Amino acid sequence: MPADSVLQIKVTLADVRPPIWRRLQVPADLTLDRLHLVIQTAMGWENCHMHLFSTPAGDYGRRDSELGHRDEREVPLCAVAPAVGDRISYTYDFGDDWVHGIEVEKALPKEPGTAYPRCLTGRRSCPPEDCGGPWGYANFLEAIADPGHEEHDELLEWVGGAFEPNHFDAEDINKRLATR
Repeated sequence: MPADSVLQIKVTLADVRPPIWRRLQVPADLTLDRLHLVIQTAMGWENCHMHLFSTPAGDYGRRDSELGHRDEREVPLCAVAPAVGDRISYTYDFGDDWVHGIEVEKALPKEPGTAYPRCLTGRRSCPPEDCGGPWGYANFLEAIADPGHEEHDELLEWVGGAFEPNHFDAEDINKRLATR
């Protein structure tokens, strides 16, 4: 794979129904630490927790010999997922345990004049930070949808007054990716 190629990947949040996902195009030589920031931006996370990439070549994150994590800053995506169909996982927030599946869908040449990374499409809003993982998110959605739920008012206040679970805006994501 040429170093100047682009990988189209689909990032899907595990254990959440209906699915939450993003289709992204990223430089094949994007290092995993940079991919972490792209996923944070595309999904809507706030980058305030630890994370880990699990790949066939091993686990990568902030280098930690005790935990066995290798340094993500030294590894490009194309080294751990070089071919169409390859899959790795990305876990964010070890307390809430948000696991994301990452699948390489296409390998493409860079288009002249196109800024990468970019978000092509996706579905649904990212869960609010610190809502308790997939189970907590399901409870959160149930509570905010039911004005009679005992936690309805408290959770709406906590999330800033409103939350639209079906919202998705690729244009907004791409504006934020352009500033990274």
